[in-house]
Amino acid sequence: MSSHREAPEISKDPVADNTDVYAFVDPVDPTKVTLIANYIPFEEPAGGPNFFQFGDDVLYEIKIDNDGDARADVVYQFRFKTTITNPSTFLYNTGPITALDSPSWNLRQTYSVTRVLVGHNDENDDDERERRVLGADLASPPVRIGPRSTPDYPTLADAAIHPLPNGVKVFAGQRDEGFFVDVGSIFDLGALRPFGNLHLLPLPAMDGKDGTKGFNVHTIALQVPKTELTRGNSVPLNVMDPRSVIGVWATASRQRGKMHGDDGGSSSAGSWVQVSRLGNPLINEVIIPMSKKDGWNGREPRRDADFSAYYRDPELQNLLPVLYPGVFPNLAALLTQPAAMRSRDDLVAILGTGIPTGVISGFQNFSGPRVADMLRLNLAIPPASTPSAFGLLGGDTAGFPNGRRVADNVVAIELRAVAGVTLPLVRPSFTADGAAALLTDGTANEQPYLSAFPYLAHPHEGYEHSHD
Repeated sequence: MSSHREAPEISKDPVADNTDVYAFVDPVDPTKVTLIANYIPFEEPAGGPNFFQFGDDVLYEIKIDNDGDARADVVYQFRFKTTITNPSTFLYNTGPITALDSPSWNLRQTYSVTRVLVGHNDENDDDERERRVLGADLASPPVRIGPRSTPDYPTLADAAIHPLPNGVKVFAGQRDEGFFVDVGSIFDLGALRPFGNLHLLPLPAMDGKDGTKGFNVHTIALQVPKTELTRGNSVPLNVMDPRSVIGVWATASRQRGKMHGDDGGSSSAGSWVQVSRLGNPLINEVIIPMSKKDGWNGREPRRDADFSAYYRDPELQNLLPVLYPGVFPNLAALLTQPAAMRSRDDLVAILGTGIPTGVISGFQNFSGPRVADMLRLNLAIPPASTPSAFGLLGGDTAGFPNGRRVADNVVAIELRAVAGVTLPLVRPSFTADGAAALLTDGTANEQPYLSAFPYLAHPHEGYEHSHD
């Protein structure tokens, strides 16, 4: 979770595993958008001598739909290259790494950033109209090893924030795992520790335990002017204008063929095949059934209609009244209704199409009727002066599910939505259970987020760290 090891095949390929995607109007410079895609779940910081890194054989992409057809119109591509500077040592570094060009740093990664504009001729044909390399041979910072090897890590990381043409900024490297969740409890038969005494198999209620505490991820972060992302490079000023809404998702792809040499090396060839993707948090993790997860990862968002039944009647809403007897009587009553009467049109809107005009006064992030897994962000909504971690449920229209900020508590938001809190928005006759608005796994992120790009905290070091 949010999308960590969420499907059988991608769990065997962590370098290509999307874990989280964020998209929000930048609070420091509201003329820009920050886009973040994380990969490689549960990175143990003390991972030497072969520490975690991006895959040289993986094509990483952040994709933006700006005309509501769930097809990428703007794509940012990232390719990485690893260099060993001292082939005679087994060590990642042979002394302190004090700068990005330190001679003691043995295994380095550089990368390129390419912006691709895509046109669409028909439903099955994409036409690449423009390809522009924004940056090449950009340095990724080292991993955070410890006080001897990386004595001033924030300075190293800050040096790896690179300016690109047209006001774009990029960072690609290790970060603290900014997503927080009690994964150990939730996958123990759907238990939420703060409500453990109410579970079908009760245990004492207690605070949640963050299962991602002390772990790192590898982050690709972009800060981009809004006009680089909008249809016709328009300036988004009107919240109700459809042109103010973009859809965002990230993918990882591998080439079809891989050949292993006698020397232990390997090479890849052939066309690119998508092996992982992610838009909204927790979709493939919780909404899509096990038998369809691998297929979902290879699918493009515009073909998600086949999965809409799982939004309309998610397994989790059926489990809640069973796992917590008597706690959700109104939800339990809803589930006795015929399929047409119990359809969760609210979840389809929140997670599948965006919220249309008229549901919430003065707000919309509707991208069209096509069900597709994308983060939908209304660029005309400014950053909140006092953000709520509960986003839209907390009265904060700048937060999830209007895009996603790093501090948004998406686990609690989605738990409450599935439990019925949002259903009255589209079905006024339904009254949400009181407990639905209180659901939480009881976790928060241990590390404070940064106040500026790339926002996710500096990674944990291998020398000194702890897990919850």
